[in-house]
Amino acid sequence: MVKPIARREFLAASAGAAAPDRFLPRVGLVGSGGRGTGLLRTLLALDIAAVPAICDINAQNLEQARDAVRKAGHPAPEGYGRHEQDYERLMAREDLDAVLIATPWEWHARMAAHGMRAGKYVAVEVPAAITVEECWQLVDTSEQTGMPCMMLENWSFLRPNLALLNMIRLGLLGEIVHCHCAHSHNCIYWYFDKEGNPRWSGEHLLRRNADPYPTHSLGPVLSWMDINCGDCFAQLTSTASRSLGINNDFRKKFGSKHPAASRRYRQGDIVTSVVKTARGNTIVINNDMQLPRPYDNRWMIQGAEGLYDEARNAVYIAGRSPEYEKWEPFPPYQDKYDHSWWKALAVGSPDFGHGGTDYLELSLFIEAVRRGGPAPIDVYDSVTMSVIIPLSEQSIAQGSAPVACPDFTRGRWKTRKPSFALEG
Repeated sequence: MVKPIARREFLAASAGAAAPDRFLPRVGLVGSGGRGTGLLRTLLALDIAAVPAICDINAQNLEQARDAVRKAGHPAPEGYGRHEQDYERLMAREDLDAVLIATPWEWHARMAAHGMRAGKYVAVEVPAAITVEECWQLVDTSEQTGMPCMMLENWSFLRPNLALLNMIRLGLLGEIVHCHCAHSHNCIYWYFDKEGNPRWSGEHLLRRNADPYPTHSLGPVLSWMDINCGDCFAQLTSTASRSLGINNDFRKKFGSKHPAASRRYRQGDIVTSVVKTARGNTIVINNDMQLPRPYDNRWMIQGAEGLYDEARNAVYIAGRSPEYEKWEPFPPYQDKYDHSWWKALAVGSPDFGHGGTDYLELSLFIEAVRRGGPAPIDVYDSVTMSVIIPLSEQSIAQGSAPVACPDFTRGRWKTRKPSFALEG
């Protein structure tokens, strides 16, 4: 484990130009289940924000979260859990600067919009929205209030992904034309309890056939391909395989007569989406979360001068790679082009959430709140990643027909400049 550097040292380095602390941001947490608790522990480890209020309608979760804050040496937060709308009372507090939202998906957009209308910086877990209408609600609310809304897509901050971003911006791969990305992870346990009953997330697999979890795939891809700042999604087609994995898993666990083994699941096992951009580039997005398999993301991005393959942990760069048409190991390139955020952070332990990515993204979000600046991931990128859910569902329902992708920037992608993870 690499010892994390001091809070102020990291914030000064990650912000580029150090500014004196204006205040210690005060953050309210909405949702203190598994993911919310993980974010809270990371925030407490950072020791860069106060947490005076927590909301959860599950009394046990709420008290465990409040106790975690007490054990970290801070005053016990006020608890909000009277009913499902009690988050509105938390967000009305004048002593909060920001809110973190880690609730079931169907609550994300409405809570995030309410937080912005209450004048709070918003960081919302993935996905930020699950319908096209919710995506527009977040964009409109952010533009009308002037408040940032950041989706907490941690794979945007993964160390090799940021090093690769530096390489792309330096032109090592040439002009980018194509990317493949995937979220491949057997996640049946996410969706169902030990008896085979659907959790809130499992209800989506019963009633929808879509790519239900596209943001981990797309997180780094948007910056690699200048989406919303030089290019934009134009058209999407999606195809779903039949659904075998969930029933097969429950037959092996419980036998063929168990209700979960014979229940009908609308969600196909493998969903493949193809996006064509306004500039004519292409992106293949795979969702593979219901079949037995090891975890991987299968990022592959290709330009006119070379390509990177995450599964091989390798690159090939024309005229630079020492052997013609032979892969080179990626680690030396990562060392050479390592992003300054990671050089400053110096965290190598998963104790801080997903190998340090949670630590990094929360650090940068809190620093944005403290400085009163833009969040690292803006509302346009947040909804562009999330809108794949309803668009893929629509395309699949129409026999894999092409569907138009909304332009959430309203044409400003043509003149907007890249802003994520800029160096120098």
